[in-house]
Amino acid sequence: MDYKHAGVDIEAGYKSVELMKEHVRQTMRPEVLTGIGGFSGAFSMEAFKNMEKPTLVSGTDGVGTKLKLAFLMDKHDTVGIDCVAMCVNDIACAGGEPLFFLDYIACGKNIPEKIATIVSGVAEGCKQSGAALIGGETAEMPGFYPVDEYDLAGFAVGVVDEKNLISGSDIRPGDVLVGLASSGVHSNGFSLVRKVFPMKEAYLNTYFESLGRTLGETLIEPTKIYVKALSAVKGAGVTVKGCSHITGGGFYENIPRMLPDNAHAMVKKDSYQVPPIFRMLAEDGRIEAQMMYNTFNMGIGMVMAVDEKEVDKCMEAAREAGEVPYILGEIKAGDKGVTLC
Repeated sequence: MDYKHAGVDIEAGYKSVELMKEHVRQTMRPEVLTGIGGFSGAFSMEAFKNMEKPTLVSGTDGVGTKLKLAFLMDKHDTVGIDCVAMCVNDIACAGGEPLFFLDYIACGKNIPEKIATIVSGVAEGCKQSGAALIGGETAEMPGFYPVDEYDLAGFAVGVVDEKNLISGSDIRPGDVLVGLASSGVHSNGFSLVRKVFPMKEAYLNTYFESLGRTLGETLIEPTKIYVKALSAVKGAGVTVKGCSHITGGGFYENIPRMLPDNAHAMVKKDSYQVPPIFRMLAEDGRIEAQMMYNTFNMGIGMVMAVDEKEVDKCMEAAREAGEVPYILGEIKAGDKGVTLC
């Protein structure tokens, strides 16, 4: 008996590392001090010593049950983008610049080509956010995961000068809420999605006129990464007073997280066009509006609170960064919370 007969192929692990090296290499930043394959990743903070109070910010998350869709479609090159997005978008919400990322893949069987494909998506997400992929782990766990399934999670670290942290404490009545369009369902709510739509290959491959593509293509669309857009807004001289990444819990849970106790967010539901996939979910699943806005991003992936005098500048900077911004509403005096009207 040996480890391979027990279900763990060490040689496959070596091959996975070799196949993913080129993807990882493309994410490197000058601050990275270690190569691929070491026991840890080293990242120099020398470039940030001129900050008054350099402050590390971090984020960790996974892809969730959206992975079930990837298994059914046998498409593994985009879920890594989702994984990175869920982490770095949270860092950007605090005003931070993502510096580096580490991934963790646990699988029932290490198929090197599949693992390398997953990592290619992670690397793409890192490139989109400017983070270096400086380490990770692939754990082959036979008997724990089915041979054709895996889980994917990640961890990111960023930096911001303490004076530039976005805390929401300066939000005042009269401030305007600017939302950035999502790319679709992103990576939250898929336990409900999988209850609404038949998770069968034929149905996922069905083309819907309202979507302009197949259902599977619509649902697998990776989470949008907003790091460069928020950086562009900041670079335009706009002070982002509060920022909310619309993830699990939708509008109702996430928007209040950026508010101080004396501020209430008023969001106009007709301020933007809700993408067809959400209307389809609501109709096919007979899901009430409150539950939709309490589960999904509903077409808005990021919400910023800015002074009304800086709205135009904020919108212009977001557009120049390739985003689609909307004026969603405003801040009123009142108890901390959000009202959709």
